[in-house]
Amino acid sequence: MLDPSYFMKLAIQEAEKAFEKKEIPVGCVIVHQGKIIAKSHNQVEQLKDPTAHAEMIAITQASAYLNSWRLTDCTLFSTLEPCPMCAGGIHLARIPTVFFGAFDPKKGACGSICDILRNDKLNHQVQVYPSLFEKECSNLLTSFFQKLRQSNL
Repeated sequence: MLDPSYFMKLAIQEAEKAFEKKEIPVGCVIVHQGKIIAKSHNQVEQLKDPTAHAEMIAITQASAYLNSWRLTDCTLFSTLEPCPMCAGGIHLARIPTVFFGAFDPKKGACGSICDILRNDKLNHQVQVYPSLFEKECSNLLTSFFQKLRQSNL
């Protein structure tokens, strides 16, 4: 059995890397049959690419590792509730299980503004487990945005 706490802690480490690079601190880890096959953090600013979210990069890595776009035996761990783009990628990759830390009340697509992953009108639904290390994930984001506002003053 997977220990979700272990993998979420690794996702938090990825988010901390993003923080250090002045990226919004979101980290993601994808696990296949108990083994980490992908990990990433936001790289939107670095790559000048609005699609360079941690989840999208990790999905690409996991697909390359498995040589398949179907990630049916995988679990995704993200420090932030996936946005509509990332939720769409998770859905299309057929990832069956997602754990996330903090809710995103402005862009979250796993219950906050919409629920793409559990929409019964789609052909694939995902088991979603929110709030794993929610406080730690939220604090990292809050700290980042406070620091960003202070540097712009």
